[in-house]
Amino acid sequence: MLHSLLIPQEVQWGKVNMIEAERRLLANALLDFSNQRFVLLSESCIPLFNFSTIYSYLINSNQNFVESYDLMGPVGRGRYNRRMYPTIKLHDWRKGSQWFEMDRDLALEVISDATYFPVFQRYCNGSCYADEHYLPTLITKKFGSRNSGRTLTFVDWSKGGPHPARYTRNDVTIQFLEKLRSTNYCEYNGRKNQTCHLFARKFTPHALDRLLRLAPRVMQFNP
Repeated sequence: MLHSLLIPQEVQWGKVNMIEAERRLLANALLDFSNQRFVLLSESCIPLFNFSTIYSYLINSNQNFVESYDLMGPVGRGRYNRRMYPTIKLHDWRKGSQWFEMDRDLALEVISDATYFPVFQRYCNGSCYADEHYLPTLITKKFGSRNSGRTLTFVDWSKGGPHPARYTRNDVTIQFLEKLRSTNYCEYNGRKNQTCHLFARKFTPHALDRLLRLAPRVMQFNP
């Protein structure tokens, strides 16, 4: 999670001020020169592995993890505003998860972007949902070779609707957590890897007690 000592400012889901807040968090975190990787998580996210495993995965990666894909239809290209042209063309438009992981070099590029962000500030409104499109579009257009195109945070959208599935206390079992830790195969540093997600959401506060009891056994956390 990115932490900041900045004065809290209200943000709204899907609005450009969400991106403004993320840029401020990154800028503040960059002030500490020892910070080399930056992860954005929500309060409903949990780690799927212990700290040393997550640290090793991130610090040894040669790519960033910002989900980005080209989606036809109303919730993909349909959100593109033609007034963004010519700075952002329709074929540049991308969609992806808000939950990112990036290295220091990319974080510097994001907070210093004075070309694409003003276009989003001016034209990404209504049903545009800037937090799902700004980073995927910017990074694919300018820094695609450095990006994996995938997120490290598992989310279940299979039930449809504007929000993902929520996990309660009854959902948290050893079998369920093990499944999240090795759901499928993906590429990591050019090789096939079974660890594709380091975090998962959305977990309700009621799931915390069981998560804490199972974490030492499943995730090798210290009891």
